[in-house]
Amino acid sequence: MSVKVSSVGLMGLEGYKLQVEVHTSNGPPTMTIIGLPDASIKESKERVMSALQLLDYSISAQRIIVNLIPSEQRKNGPLFDLAIAIGILKKLRFIKKEIPEDVAFLGALSLDGTVLNAEGLLPAVIAAKKLGIKRLFLPYDPAIPFRMIQGIELILIEHLNEVVQHLNGEKVAPQKVLNHMEQEKDHSTFVKDFYHIIGQSQAKRALEIAAAGEHNVLMSGPPGCGKSLMAESFPSILPSLTNSSLLEVMSLHQLAGLQYSQYPLPPFRSPHHSSSSIALIGGGSQPKPGEISLAHKGILFLDEMAEFPKKTLEMLRQPMETGTVTISRVHSKVTYPTSFILIGATNPCPCGYYGSHRYYCSCSRKQILHYHNRISGPVYDRIDILLSMKSENLDQKEHHKDTSNDIRERVTKARNRQYLRYKKEISNAKVPYEQLIEHTPLSQEQKKMLTQISVEQDWSNRAQLKVIRLARTISDLEGDDYITNQALEEAMTLRNFNNKSIHLKKMI
Repeated sequence: MSVKVSSVGLMGLEGYKLQVEVHTSNGPPTMTIIGLPDASIKESKERVMSALQLLDYSISAQRIIVNLIPSEQRKNGPLFDLAIAIGILKKLRFIKKEIPEDVAFLGALSLDGTVLNAEGLLPAVIAAKKLGIKRLFLPYDPAIPFRMIQGIELILIEHLNEVVQHLNGEKVAPQKVLNHMEQEKDHSTFVKDFYHIIGQSQAKRALEIAAAGEHNVLMSGPPGCGKSLMAESFPSILPSLTNSSLLEVMSLHQLAGLQYSQYPLPPFRSPHHSSSSIALIGGGSQPKPGEISLAHKGILFLDEMAEFPKKTLEMLRQPMETGTVTISRVHSKVTYPTSFILIGATNPCPCGYYGSHRYYCSCSRKQILHYHNRISGPVYDRIDILLSMKSENLDQKEHHKDTSNDIRERVTKARNRQYLRYKKEISNAKVPYEQLIEHTPLSQEQKKMLTQISVEQDWSNRAQLKVIRLARTISDLEGDDYITNQALEEAMTLRNFNNKSIHLKKMI
């Protein structure tokens, strides 16, 4: 009769319950692992057998077969070492007591039986909780905020012997200090504060609206007008990540082989325009998260956006629309979340000085048209705010008195209004259209005006929806329960690339 022990497998961020089935028979001391293991799991037999032999668990004259269920799902990574070792010890009766199905084991083994951390531990812990696992044995990792993970008993162990003693009722594994992360950063960590940016009041207002509703922004302007500075200051006005969002962000970074160091601030990713599509979207023979997933719950800044390959930009369309990206390979199919705020920056032409009153533009009309066409219409359609910026004479501009803290307070209040309205942590830019309109419908006059302006501007249905979402966010910033005419005017102005004011009074 075989023995089954539980563990947790991963497909992207999604987890599934994995059972380690162990069968033994008389024969030469060998171990065979079946169930579509990758190379790292095939090597588990050497690690596990070495650990068992060094710890004087007799496995001589035992032919061991380990089956990983579900058999049709390809498995990878060394996190199943501990479950395999426990399954063998249970089958050979070194563990006397029964192991419940809601107890699982995660961890890699060293040759001396030490239980080690491995890539994907945090997302596997979160998946175990979702799968109904009640007790989980795993190694300690100082980078994981265990104190934030509620609803599952985590037993942190250092050695295989500790697990055996605990399961036999001989010893309760000592609980370690549950959180030893580096000191939390606050928003003052960002050197670039909106208070230090002189001028560009319209751009600051647009970015405040973008932060409040998680709207995408494309800034166009000549070199040196402050596009990159505005984008790099943008994280300082965003609220801190909630516990659930932080765990999700940390999990994605861990799957990519990185450690998230901006705790508890939202991520800010700024890939170079020479980045490959795989680096941006994710992928590889064993799919890993790309930049758009590493920017989840934060900002993806594409500087010189028109310089990115057009094919790469087209790949952003589906993730921007759905908030997820699915990567399919021959042996695996994984889905990663991609709910980010896109901040794009581009020049108005190849030389950068089209429309400038100070410098002569050397680009032909054909070159300018070709440059603009690098960002396709469908990509423009998925951007909420089209912001045109110009260089300003700083000596003649009054200093903007609002600091990033002041703006962030207003943004946080607007976000909280949205969370209360939709009864979950979702913003105006991400909420389904039906739910948006159900809570704040437009008046008949506003619908008529929006239709007329859309015909004049040749706006698509998606662009019109972007205007409504923007207007809802502007009203939230002002504390209004319904979309006001002023909010709709400002939203349509922000959607117009030249940022020319549009007034309702002329239309209604």
